Amino acid sequence: MKALLTGLLLATLAWLPATPAAAQAATPTTPQAGRDYVEIPGGQPWAAKPGRVEVAEVFGYSCPHCAHLEPMLKPWKAKLPREADFVAVPAAFGGPWDSWARAYFAASNLGLLGRTHEAVFQAIHEKGTLPRNPTPQELATFYAGYGVSAESFLAAMADPRVDAQVRQAATVARAWGLEGTPTVVVAGRYRVLGNDFEDMLRITDWLVARELKAKP
Repeated sequence: MKALLTGLLLATLAWLPATPAAAQAATPTTPQAGRDYVEIPGGQPWAAKPGRVEVAEVFGYSCPHCAHLEPMLKPWKAKLPREADFVAVPAAFGGPWDSWARAYFAASNLGLLGRTHEAVFQAIHEKGTLPRNPTPQELATFYAGYGVSAESFLAAMADPRVDAQVRQAATVARAWGLEGTPTVVVAGRYRVLGNDFEDMLRITDWLVARELKAKP
């Protein structure tokens, strides 16, 4: 009988609502500087626009974590406030990173990103049709399948405008104190941390809302 009563008591307790303390522990806390994001002294956005809040994702095509994040970004971006601008910034850490950054900017200048951005991730991480450290010719051959000749893409990668864009990407990588990819930076002022991708996006949403609230 005692065992039966104990079992009934445990079953009843299991169905009771969580205590306020337990519910509070399960609720995400308000983001804190130093724990959830890093303040960037004198930080500047990638491309400042009056009255707008920039959300920059610094990524690398060869980065597997960036490839895993990419499918989550599309529905999340669609829910950003109208006053927020999302921009992808390729990491220019030198070596192969700069090659991918050059390819990204060349594709952007040619108006190809809508067709190629996700395709590059898939080619590297799913299909294996692009190496992680490609030659310019391998890149040109790949992009030639998306409405531009290989020669035109090679010329676009060699364009002085792309040189300037890669230099800018390297400059912000240093200014923002980037430690890896993917990294989200809000308004050029806050480098988002987070325990996982969901947490990172939650913190980003909070920072964007705070920046918008602070604007006149």
